[in-house]
Amino acid sequence: MSKLSRPNVGMEEARPFGGMSQVHAHAAGVDIGAHEIMVCVSGEDATQIVRSFGSYTIDLQAIGMWLEEHEVQTVAMESTGVYWIPLFEELERRGFHCHLISSRSLHRVAGRKSDVVDCQWIQTLHAYGLLESSFRPEADLVGLRTLLRHRAQLIQHRAPHILHMQKALLQMNIQLSQALSDISGTTGQAVIRAMVAGERDPHKLATLRNYRCKKDEAEIAKALTGTWRTEHLFILKQSLELYDFYTRQLEACDAEIEPIYSLVRPDWEQLDPNQPPDGKRNSHSKNAPREVQVRKHLKRICGVDLTAVHGVSASLAQTIVMEVGTEMSKFPNEKHFCSWLGLAPKHEISGGKVLKNKTLKTKNRAGQAFRMAAGSVMRADCSLGVFYRRQKARLGPAQAAVATAHLIARTVYRMLKYKVAYEPRSVAEYEQHYREQQLKYLQNKAAKFGFQLIPT
Repeated sequence: MSKLSRPNVGMEEARPFGGMSQVHAHAAGVDIGAHEIMVCVSGEDATQIVRSFGSYTIDLQAIGMWLEEHEVQTVAMESTGVYWIPLFEELERRGFHCHLISSRSLHRVAGRKSDVVDCQWIQTLHAYGLLESSFRPEADLVGLRTLLRHRAQLIQHRAPHILHMQKALLQMNIQLSQALSDISGTTGQAVIRAMVAGERDPHKLATLRNYRCKKDEAEIAKALTGTWRTEHLFILKQSLELYDFYTRQLEACDAEIEPIYSLVRPDWEQLDPNQPPDGKRNSHSKNAPREVQVRKHLKRICGVDLTAVHGVSASLAQTIVMEVGTEMSKFPNEKHFCSWLGLAPKHEISGGKVLKNKTLKTKNRAGQAFRMAAGSVMRADCSLGVFYRRQKARLGPAQAAVATAHLIARTVYRMLKYKVAYEPRSVAEYEQHYREQQLKYLQNKAAKFGFQLIPT
């Protein structure tokens, strides 16, 4: 059960914002810790009631009942690690309007800090409408988002073991990484598994070459001539086993995700199984899920095929959908959407002077997905590729990638909000539009100075 309640803490003397009107009259503030949860609600005569609870499930249920007794309607809590998730879900199940607040929004003035003061401060700010809730996608997508984040972590945990294999090979002076672009590909895996099985003849190993390799067997045989030291072969074997272990876990995770896709919005329009979304040319990745199935589910959930956008693969599309959701009403327009993604510069203006105008660093997963999509169109023969190369000549590669990601994000926003299909613009149409845009700019510039453009 909950711990003994703390005495009411009156705020009549030092209560801030005394002359302001409250936005949320029935608001509560919660400070969450690993072992103790402090909850604050409004009392009579401008006082605040603070009570301490534990972190067990029975304590979370007691918090819900206590808030119902005080007729609380909305609750604000700080996003502390993952400790907030059970309480958030319990209160949301009971019908409270829950708001997750970033710690950056809760800076206090200098002074004594304690859990009691923190929950009072959260309740005060929330009551006066001074806290902005963090974005959270639709509830039916949260479970799928959790599994997809876990899948991404499995890929991250598997990646170092590829480097370990490469290091062991280099220490034996086996230059497989020079002969092949990727040692985790078809040829690389076949050669490494043969090495672990005991094969040492470089010419026999070179015969495992895939026909698509650019290097011939003779050059691969030269690269596979090494010292074959026992300790490095042992490391190579264990690294390969760890790589295979994470690969099996990744396959199991994909098998777990597949039926959950079918449970998300099953009553929405079903697609014809004989007519899956059109695949992209040269679109393949070792880490991608089964692309046809994922694209079918995403199109059913979103109502549009996001993978039709140049640069957006099935893996990136599911990351975007699970992190952003399909309901764009939380973003008034595409500018707000791109700002939340971290793809727009943050203007800091004081006294009419621009102090900073840079894009902030962010860990937003959806924003990173759009940046990856921009990276895949750098050399593409499409309008987005032409746009990137033109921006690269003006701004440099880094800012050009952000500008292209910004353009892709605006496209995805319009598709999700208005449920319209993607209509790609050809390179010729883009060039014609750019030429007309530049001519209009020059005509306006000449007219401003009293001149007139005359074609030659």
